[in-house]
Amino acid sequence: MANLNIKPSLTMPNLLHVLPTWANESTHTVNAIVEVSSGSINKYEIINETGHLKLDRVGYSTLAYPFTYGAIPQTWDHDNDMLDIIIINVTEPLVAGSHVEARVVGGMKFEDTGEIDDKIIAVLAGDKRVDHITSYKDFGPYFQKETAYYFENYKALKKPGTGKAGDFLDIDGALKVLHESMERYEKDYKPKLQG
Repeated sequence: MANLNIKPSLTMPNLLHVLPTWANESTHTVNAIVEVSSGSINKYEIINETGHLKLDRVGYSTLAYPFTYGAIPQTWDHDNDMLDIIIINVTEPLVAGSHVEARVVGGMKFEDTGEIDDKIIAVLAGDKRVDHITSYKDFGPYFQKETAYYFENYKALKKPGTGKAGDFLDIDGALKVLHESMERYEKDYKPKLQG
């Protein structure tokens, strides 16, 4: 059972601000909240202030998410949102809003409409089918092409040319992005939280 180390409350805790970033730092395993399952064209987002799930938009085309997509708690990216995580090789669709533990295997630099919007690449922790995956490179070169293509084109019918995929990052590069976003959360977002 997944229990939080907080007292019961009449109000629902916001997992984005209650869960720590790390589930197990020594194994590079983060906590994540699922926003979109692979195969969906709907884009759901967690509302940072409440933790509720909102339908942000219906996809502009039939280009579906090729991976599970979510947010990492207690992080803050340059696009004024929690740091994004893409979870690869998920066998069965995950329920939007669910909490999962994911092991970091890399990252991808990304720019969306001029804003930095980097992605952490991970696999589900504890899934024996992906124990052998230690790097995003283990998915092969086509994974990189498909992922870059997806992000460069998922908004192309509404905002052509606004998505720009950058370099893929090894684990050290991804952890650097993650640590920077954790520091940004502490400095820029956490002071806004109300007790």
